Amino acid sequence: MNSENPTIALIGPGAIGTTIAAALSEVGRTPTICGRSAHQHLDLRFDGGHIVVPGPVEIDPAAIKNSVDLVFVAVKSTQLEAAAPWLAALCSAQTVVCVLQNGVEQKTHFAPWLSGNPLLPSVVWFPAQRETDTSVWLRGKPRLTIPDTPATSVVLAALHGTRCAVEVAQDFTSVAWRKLLQNAVAGLMVLAGRRAGMFSRTDITRLSLAYLRECLEVARAEGAILGDEVPQEIIDGFQRLPADLGTSILADRQAGRPLEWDIRNGVVQRYGQAHGIPTPISDLVVPLLAAASDGPG
Repeated sequence: MNSENPTIALIGPGAIGTTIAAALSEVGRTPTICGRSAHQHLDLRFDGGHIVVPGPVEIDPAAIKNSVDLVFVAVKSTQLEAAAPWLAALCSAQTVVCVLQNGVEQKTHFAPWLSGNPLLPSVVWFPAQRETDTSVWLRGKPRLTIPDTPATSVVLAALHGTRCAVEVAQDFTSVAWRKLLQNAVAGLMVLAGRRAGMFSRTDITRLSLAYLRECLEVARAEGAILGDEVPQEIIDGFQRLPADLGTSILADRQAGRPLEWDIRNGVVQRYGQAHGIPTPISDLVVPLLAAASDGPG
């Protein structure tokens, strides 16, 4: 493995994946891009410009002839099984797999598809939304947080000097759970069918704070060190967002796709039950999100 100038592949050129591919391409490190649909290029637009990422987007894992040093996985948890052939094609035993995915259970979810590879979960801190099959609108500065492990240096080398900042967290558990709280309350946008502007309503603020305090108690039981101020900070953040800004789970609902309800919301209910913590709001929200995702009806 070349840890200073690693060979790179990216699985899943959606909103997050295209952003990472563009950041790499901009500094001459265009990754091998793997997805479901063949495209000759990808486009990332942002305030002040755009980046064209040269393709092609590979669609056949059998066409991959060599493993790489680093694989970024940007598919959603609902797409992981479909992405497994790409992992088999791209990974040697030493390949580092960096997961650009929501939730706090990436290591558990990826275990069936990897053979002991170094796996780095990450927290993605930027809003990006798909506009067309090949175009993504980046609406903030891209930033990732990753844990401090021996494999971390490979990701740092890959993204060094790019527009995507990388932070290394000594307490990654707390960072990951804080982002999960943010993702969990964003699930309310699915049930309302509304974007970030809904958080300006006082009734939604009250409901959201109650839900976040419930999530916070579960996060602390799982070892996260998060203060009492975190729920209000998260709501303040939503209220500062553009009113028309959505979230990936809302986009999936509007498109009729399966929802990541379990890793974003169900996890709070599941872990609450394991710790004997009442989760009355989760007990309402989770079945509604599950039904919206999986039916029937």
